[in-house]
Amino acid sequence: MNLKEMTPEEMVSRLLYRDGLMLVIDKPAGFAVHNGPKGGVSLEDHFGALRFGLPRSPSLAHRLDRDTSGCLVLGRHRKALAALGKRFKNGEVGKTYWAVVEGSPAADEGVVDLPLGRLDVTRGWWMKHDPNGQPAVTKWKVRGRDPSRSRAWLALEPLTGRTHQLRVHCAEMSWPILGDNIYGNAPRMAGPALHLHAREVVVPLYKNRDPIKVTAPVPDHMREALTQCGWRDEAPEIALASDAPHEAAISRSSL
Repeated sequence: MNLKEMTPEEMVSRLLYRDGLMLVIDKPAGFAVHNGPKGGVSLEDHFGALRFGLPRSPSLAHRLDRDTSGCLVLGRHRKALAALGKRFKNGEVGKTYWAVVEGSPAADEGVVDLPLGRLDVTRGWWMKHDPNGQPAVTKWKVRGRDPSRSRAWLALEPLTGRTHQLRVHCAEMSWPILGDNIYGNAPRMAGPALHLHAREVVVPLYKNRDPIKVTAPVPDHMREALTQCGWRDEAPEIALASDAPHEAAISRSSL
């Protein structure tokens, strides 16, 4: 997909969840979510297609790396964005990522607790394990392994939100994410796409209501490797709440 040529219909087709406060879209891999210092086109440039009658476009409630696919949460207006931002900042939002890694962990599950710091000021957002850096904790669990045990399918739950946290933690554990051309073994050009997918978000947005759980379908570029590790295809889960005016009003008043 060429982001410059993305149509409003294509943007809307990536919608996974919608209510009066929040949208969740299925972010494609390979595209920045917002414009960087060098400019260029980003996914944010297409959020106007997601207004659904509101006067302003939705805004990012958090970030995903350019090369990561999956659940991306947007706030539909300022009050919603503030509420979502508070929940992300306080660690109340549950996030589960799926990854295919090179190598195979000896255990079936565990926790990586390795502080992270900036690799080099000249390397932008590149990170490294730094004992004096910011705390970074990731829970992980093996969901499957390929027959040769040369790759594994992991569920990763970041308990903190550091830049490139999952990629650095996996690399430091000697099982880098497949397709990682910064921290892993992938070539800088013409290698496989990063096999890291924001599979699920669980957002406790409303009082006296169950948290909202949204699942993103597996992207095409990860299907083969996941299948080799035991994954079986399933129908995508789509959850669209009513967006009638009375529903939006109830949602806003329930914060």
